[in-house]
Amino acid sequence: MNAARTALIAWTSCALGCAPPPTPDSSVPEGAADASPQALVESSLMPAVTIRGEPVQRRSLADRMAELGVPGVSVAVLVDGEIAWARGYGLADVESGRPVTPNTLFQAASISKPVAALAALRLVESGRVDLDGDVNAYLTSWQVPENEFTEQGPVTLRGLLTHRAGLTVWGFPGYGPDEEAPDGPGVLDGHGNTDPVRVYKAPEESWRYSGGGYTVMQQLVADVRGKPFAEVMREEVLDPIGMARSTYEQPIPPERRDDIATAYRANGDRVPGGWHTYPEQAAAGLWTTPSELALYAREMQRAWRGESTRVLGAALAREMLTPDADDWGLGPAISEDGERFRHGGSNQGFRCTFTAYIDGDDGVFVMTNSDSGSELASEIAITVAHAYGWSGPRAEERAPGEEGTGEGTERE
Repeated sequence: MNAARTALIAWTSCALGCAPPPTPDSSVPEGAADASPQALVESSLMPAVTIRGEPVQRRSLADRMAELGVPGVSVAVLVDGEIAWARGYGLADVESGRPVTPNTLFQAASISKPVAALAALRLVESGRVDLDGDVNAYLTSWQVPENEFTEQGPVTLRGLLTHRAGLTVWGFPGYGPDEEAPDGPGVLDGHGNTDPVRVYKAPEESWRYSGGGYTVMQQLVADVRGKPFAEVMREEVLDPIGMARSTYEQPIPPERRDDIATAYRANGDRVPGGWHTYPEQAAAGLWTTPSELALYAREMQRAWRGESTRVLGAALAREMLTPDADDWGLGPAISEDGERFRHGGSNQGFRCTFTAYIDGDDGVFVMTNSDSGSELASEIAITVAHAYGWSGPRAEERAPGEEGTGEGTERE
């Protein structure tokens, strides 16, 4: 980020309550020991990676945004079931100087998946879809093509949600302003800018992340409900949870563009058109805010305890948040210790992450409008968790000279 862009960074806040005092932290710089978690995020970010035996080097949020070239970031923190604080930092749009606010919409990218999974699970709960039945029994506008792999077992909704259906197409690049986006069946048959979604190995054989699988799920929901997917999500998930600003509409309608983040590449260039369109709505199409993602997480926490049935009952909510052999639930990833559900996201010009306790009321949600935002989002989430004394996420500790794990944000 050049000096002019750095000078444009604006700090905006909202009064959504005060955070409780943090757990003492010996690595906090002198004079900051009594700082709130919000102040620690702003002045003393922890790194995503630490080297064993070496002191932890903390940096200010403004410095890290400038170093990484991230124009804007939005953060919300859930404590004891309430949004303790939410704040926007930097710029939603560099050219106009418009700042990020807690209401600024970002593309959630792959965080769209665990939220979208709720629409499919509602069909399971109502008895309209069998979680372990052949999805072709419910698909009417498109069918999973049969081949030698489907002869070994059917593609099921459980397989789609846990990335064990054996389907191709990891992710989607989206469509720029001058590109024509296909509809759902067109995406699945490869009529857009990605390959056809096909079964390439025996279903349930092994885990393989597949946005294509979630696009099959999207089509199943639309077919069974007889409505566009975005409309189903509004009626069945977003409105009941209270996610009033969020939408799966793609492209986002002009009337919804009152406060949305412009997407930027790693070199600082604006993504042509401001952002890409994703007809793969379930996989990548959610526009939302960290505060509204916190409402989603809180609803799952309450459903898991049997305190709310607005979207799911306790039995299916517990199944959704129970890890399989690959530490994956029916939508979200599950931390290795089984304590938290989480997901990351990566669209053109947007990077984000969230993690929240399963049997608890806490969580952290971070969204950025830059291809360089993954590292910053992780650092913010780690700093928040450390400040509150949560079990995670934690920085990855390496021995001197040791290579990283190579795990991507999708498992974060």
